[in-house]
Amino acid sequence: MADNAIDIGSRLELFVDHHLVERLAGAELLLRRPEPQDVAIRYDAPWEGNTCGYVTVFQDGGAYRMYYRGSGYRYGEAESERHRQVYCYAESKDGIEWTKPSLGLVEFEGSKSNNIILDEEPATHNFTPFKDANPDCKPDEAYKGVGGDGRVGLTAYKSPDGIRWSKMAEKSIITDGAFDSQNLIFWDESRGEYREYHRDFIEEGGVRRRDIKTAVSGDFMSWPDPQWVGYSPGRVSELYTNGVIPYYRAPHIFLGFPTRYVDRGWTESTNHLPQLEYRRIRGSRSPREGTAVTEGMFMSSRDGQSFDVWPEAFLRPGLRLTQNWFYGDNYQNWGLVETPSTIEAAPNEISVYASEASHLEQTVERLRRYTLRIDGFVSVSAPLSGGELLTKPVLFDGGELVLNFSSSAAGDVRVEIQDHRGHPVEGFALDDCHEVWGDDLARVVKWGETTDVSCLAGQPVRLRFAIRDADLYSIQFRKPR
Repeated sequence: MADNAIDIGSRLELFVDHHLVERLAGAELLLRRPEPQDVAIRYDAPWEGNTCGYVTVFQDGGAYRMYYRGSGYRYGEAESERHRQVYCYAESKDGIEWTKPSLGLVEFEGSKSNNIILDEEPATHNFTPFKDANPDCKPDEAYKGVGGDGRVGLTAYKSPDGIRWSKMAEKSIITDGAFDSQNLIFWDESRGEYREYHRDFIEEGGVRRRDIKTAVSGDFMSWPDPQWVGYSPGRVSELYTNGVIPYYRAPHIFLGFPTRYVDRGWTESTNHLPQLEYRRIRGSRSPREGTAVTEGMFMSSRDGQSFDVWPEAFLRPGLRLTQNWFYGDNYQNWGLVETPSTIEAAPNEISVYASEASHLEQTVERLRRYTLRIDGFVSVSAPLSGGELLTKPVLFDGGELVLNFSSSAAGDVRVEIQDHRGHPVEGFALDDCHEVWGDDLARVVKWGETTDVSCLAGQPVRLRFAIRDADLYSIQFRKPR
């Protein structure tokens, strides 16, 4: 039994997949959806426009950094770009209020008074930076990034400060792909390697479809041939971006926030989508500009290669009468950041950002902030009538069990610890467990007079959760505080 047990140590474990799940009865894994908040950025500067996008956001010490493409497009009989594509920078103290600093680096229409950091095509189509967490990273390469297209591949860039960028080599480091998307690289601290994800087209039944490739590298500059990622239960749609990132609270788990691309053609419902006449103008030269729709998705992986992808949308286009349900909307940023809640006395939340009013002519494109609770991507959920989750055998290291959960006033969660034969451990049966109710990011479970489970550490056990009108998001065995 110990050979088959999953060693979770003292790691935080999320229920974003069935990795720990042996059986669900009356309960289900439920995909949660982020809540719309304020507008973070309006792309209203002359060097920006209605096709800005491929946004990267990350927290860097006490600052929040945002990178995005500045671009615009005109539709109609004479379609054209409004100006060359550039890459821009914004910053924030809290991830909510953003400013566009005047950096004085790149000249645009005779002035350097702008927030442009990069003006080198084709990298400026989709430049994607990250802060390198590799402990052996050189100071002048503290920030790295890639950008490019299908003609030249991905070119590597470096920066000592995240603002001033230069090429690391003239030759592209990754060349097998289409790359007309947000292609990204990060340092995987759990495995001690760099991992990249990029866009390509896969042939299926004579049809080219948008999909994702990946590869790993030990030095960032040399990469093997990329491989297609796999999906469970299978690929559910065409995916444009990928948004894959190690979850900052549990970096052994990769979370992905791809963009789903759907083109159902001109149907009766297409005629009821917002701004029909403009939709027809856009579709007159390219049909997909009138009929294709994009929305946010969610997926996760334990190895970076095979992903559990939710077929349902993580970020739906939503109920709006104008400025939505177009190709280019609902592109999620790459990166997760904690931000203060707008509710008094509430804990921090996770913020993500997504495009809206994209590709429109008379409306300023925007980037809207969305929020969800910490660890709150998927929950084990059950009604008031009750449901149960039984885990596979696990090995843990720690002295107490902590739950991230939310219940109604009438609901609760109880936990039973079972031995490898499935029998309740004396003193840790369901009836010994105090009802856990309320709403908490880190509630310690108590059985009788004790919270101490260290006597079971290193032994194969199963966890039985009895849930009533509550949601369980994550668990962790940790040392008592």
